Amino acid sequence: MSEPRLQDIGDYNTLQGEKKRIVWAVIIAGLIIGAIYLAARAYYVPDDMIPVNDPITKVPVSKNIK
Repeated sequence: MSEPRLQDIGDYNTLQGEKKRIVWAVIIAGLIIGAIYLAARAYYVPDDMIPVNDPITKVPVSKNIK
């Protein structure tokens, strides 16, 4: 099995039948997984989290050691 080439990839508008259904299934599955993630995050992340103020926001770039 060889890797697909750009010349071999068809345009979505010309897809028909099973291939078009697979594309739609992948899109819908992604939307469903995203919705489940958002619902779980809204339900399980507590509103009374303790804020952490870390004074180190950036790590300085190290100098070259010779």
